Amino acid sequence: MTEEFTPGYIYYKQLVADDELDTLITQVSNSQSYYFLRYSHAVSGICKELPDKKGQVEGQLFNSICEMRWKKYKLGYEVLILSQQEFNLEGFEKLTGNWEICHRDAYWYNPEETRFPKGFTFKDKNNQSIKPKEILIKQRYFKDSTTATIHFVALMVNSND
Repeated sequence: MTEEFTPGYIYYKQLVADDELDTLITQVSNSQSYYFLRYSHAVSGICKELPDKKGQVEGQLFNSICEMRWKKYKLGYEVLILSQQEFNLEGFEKLTGNWEICHRDAYWYNPEETRFPKGFTFKDKNNQSIKPKEILIKQRYFKDSTTATIHFVALMVNSND
């Protein structure tokens, strides 16, 4: 079976300030976006709404078009965007490579899985827990066609919902 790959785009930027990160989240998010935040002591689970007081060390948002990841360092955030479409965001550089993408189904761990000692939750926009199967999430694989190596796996919302 031959997988069909289409062009993919990867962008990054370093030293992003808090307020600039908020602006980027607004620019990249849409009505299908979900969020996942990592704190030093816990994870948020997959959420439909971004909390007002984030305070996270790192996080990500994902929708049918792209996944945006951010991680905090001393002088600001480093941001990575994994996308199926081109973006023109100020200060972002394209990551070198001949990127191709394909989509695959995502498989969820059992909520009682021990690798998540505090549990793993999926929350709707009212902060109510929902079952993972109610969110149509897939994975987007980013392959460098020159080396035939998968370098990134991004979450995506299935646009057929």
